[in-house]
Amino acid sequence: MSGMSGVQAVTDLTSASAAAPAKSSAAPAKAPATPDTGARTDAAAGVITDARARIDDLDGRIIGLVQERMAVSAVIQRERIGSGGRRVNLSREMQILEHYRGQLGRPGTALAMTLLELCRGRI
Repeated sequence: MSGMSGVQAVTDLTSASAAAPAKSSAAPAKAPATPDTGARTDAAAGVITDARARIDDLDGRIIGLVQERMAVSAVIQRERIGSGGRRVNLSREMQILEHYRGQLGRPGTALAMTLLELCRGRI
């Protein structure tokens, strides 16, 4: 499996499990095809598994970007404080909050607040 992507490997595993013979015919007719996905068919379980792998990849990239943002913010704060300024620039934070709210709606404000909190005072 070393030459396969994670998504392909998961897809192959899903296909293999779908092709495996059933262990017992006594299973309830409405039992989920794969309990970990909540899907009722093998096809839906495969789609969900692939989509979850994509989400895991996106989450990893988002975390990396947040860590990068924290590092850049630390540089800004260090320079601001070193030049006699304040650690936090509230007018800039308001711009960021407005930007996230404008792009993502009300939940965007909460996301921006979390990012700002992560990025404050790390120097």
